[in-house]
Amino acid sequence: TATMRRSVQVAKVCVRRQRCYATHAESGPLQRTVLNQFHKTHGGVMVPYSGWEMPVEYKDLGIGDSHMFTRKSASLFDVSHMGQLRIEGKDRVEFLDKLVVSDISKLTDGKSQLSSFTNAKGGIIDDTMVTANPDHLYVVINAGCVDKDLKHIKSHLESFVSSSKDVKLSLISSEFSLIALQGPLAVSSLKPLVSSQDVSTIPFMTSVNNITIAGVPNCRVTRCGYTGEDGFEISVPSEHVEKVASKLIENPNVKLAGLGARDSLRLECGLCLYGNDIDENTTPIEAGLGWTVSKLKTKNHGYLGSEVIEQQLKDGVQKKRVGIVLKRGVPRGGESIVSSGDQKKQIGTVTSGGFSPVLGKGIAMAYVENGEFSKGKQVNVVMRGKPFEGTLEDLPLVPTSFFNSKGKEGKKKAKAKTGATTSSTNS
Repeated sequence: TATMRRSVQVAKVCVRRQRCYATHAESGPLQRTVLNQFHKTHGGVMVPYSGWEMPVEYKDLGIGDSHMFTRKSASLFDVSHMGQLRIEGKDRVEFLDKLVVSDISKLTDGKSQLSSFTNAKGGIIDDTMVTANPDHLYVVINAGCVDKDLKHIKSHLESFVSSSKDVKLSLISSEFSLIALQGPLAVSSLKPLVSSQDVSTIPFMTSVNNITIAGVPNCRVTRCGYTGEDGFEISVPSEHVEKVASKLIENPNVKLAGLGARDSLRLECGLCLYGNDIDENTTPIEAGLGWTVSKLKTKNHGYLGSEVIEQQLKDGVQKKRVGIVLKRGVPRGGESIVSSGDQKKQIGTVTSGGFSPVLGKGIAMAYVENGEFSKGKQVNVVMRGKPFEGTLEDLPLVPTSFFNSKGKEGKKKAKAKTGATTSSTNS
């Protein structure tokens, strides 16, 4: 259909035009993950993304079909473009705690937490996933933000270690590749390849290190993801990642998926994409990520921008992150949202948009002025100069199926807790 064709076009445009990544992507030759040739061999359609050449889809399964396959079975995503950091030393927790909004000191071994690096104005430098281990912190950051994140972290590390503190920072992305197995059949697909650990018992947002998968030792398995489905992010020694990926897709319940499906999956579930839905001019409170912020650390001004965030917690914010479902048309980032009663009155802006294969409609994530949101409120999204009718909705737009604390996988319409990957966070 015309709507589906536009959705595919929008998805491909989205992965080419991330605002904060464009200059990095154009500044030199594209980087390639270890699985680059593997993708091409399996029909990957490669595009530039965050300075990397990555698959947007595969020739045997388009974006929409890949999206639905993930919701019903399991898909394997290459997310090796994301940055993986290892922070060691006895003062590692004290150091990182000064740079992120969550309380890292409360993380027990193996537990993971979504957080954000913030600037002096409380804006999000990057969203990140932090995992505690007995002798180090494992940190995942967004691909397009690796250079600026490292510069930010190192600038604070210099003064920290000069006061006789013990911290060592390492970028381990070249040593370890990162793949994500996502979908309701992720557990049953991974389980036969792991003999030392029953992966079905790993709690959500929990990491198990030094696992052997398909005969490959020294892997890390974290139960998290960026699709709204149950699943895992798996860090694998790079020289053996193709072996693990090949064994996983031998299972007919697992298919390779690209950035196009990853974007539409996360959009349905209200998960933020850095550079679109969050950036250095957006605070965690404005983004609806207040649940990641330590109230005590904020009160004690324990990290950059905490004074601004403390004020927002007290007084509220001027904008709210919401979902939109359109009657027809497929929106994209940057388009205006206007009042249905007064089309000259702009009340918000779309930050991410696309087609929802589950809902069969165009959907968006957006910020609207505080006070303008009510569930089901009629609005218009201005696309190509024409108004398209839609309704404001709570996020997520499609219920998530994250593995819950009671040890069951189930649909639940909860607050959209961004990027339980890095990103993971996310991009």
